[in-house]
Amino acid sequence: MSVQTPVALITGAARRIGHHFASALHAKGYKVIVHYNHSQTEAEQLCDLLNQTRPDSAMAIQADLSDSQQVNMLAEKVLHCTARLDVLINNASAFYPTVIGNIQRSDWDMLVGSNVQGPLFLTQALANRLADTGGCVINMVDIHIARPLPGHSVYCAAKAALASITRSLAVELAPRIRINGIAPGAILWPERSIDENQKKHLLQSIPLQQLGTVKSLFQTVEFLISNHYITGQIIAVDGGRSIASQATV
Repeated sequence: MSVQTPVALITGAARRIGHHFASALHAKGYKVIVHYNHSQTEAEQLCDLLNQTRPDSAMAIQADLSDSQQVNMLAEKVLHCTARLDVLINNASAFYPTVIGNIQRSDWDMLVGSNVQGPLFLTQALANRLADTGGCVINMVDIHIARPLPGHSVYCAAKAALASITRSLAVELAPRIRINGIAPGAILWPERSIDENQKKHLLQSIPLQQLGTVKSLFQTVEFLISNHYITGQIIAVDGGRSIASQATV
């Protein structure tokens, strides 16, 4: 693998949106590092598939981002396995409701750990390597930082903190590193089961009246990677949902 080959690390890349990001960047010629926590089988299958297309072009690394020691170990492994790093996509995210009155410390540790602690300390640990290439960081935020999702106070607080960190580090790490965020709306149906009425209600809350696609998210990733005069911005990719007054679910 040539040292000139660009390298991207995508957290939470074994499944769903992260899986698509890793595959799409690989198709663009990147060497990809697939981070996962629990989804070892899916991560290894993805890397096997990508390496069949281009040998030694994908590898998987496990880490629990809610554990600060494991975040540091992930960074050390990345620094050991590649001489360059061009793109860091902080995509990994725990997401579940935390209804007031039932919030546990473990909920805080998991939601803040995966959504804030991981991105912050991983960016810090990899900043010098990113600076060497004039690289960029893309943080996956959420449209609900502006319109909180009922029953998800800890998750919303964590994503709001990630948005703040995105802007703060964009100033602190400029001009050598650019940091931006993407705030997705409804892109994929939730993994939990929802009925047709719930789906209908969700679609009615979106001005464009349809789910987004992982392709639309990746187009934004490409834009933020390629445009070298944008930093500190958070782009909503949500079909207008964040500006619709009925967007309450």
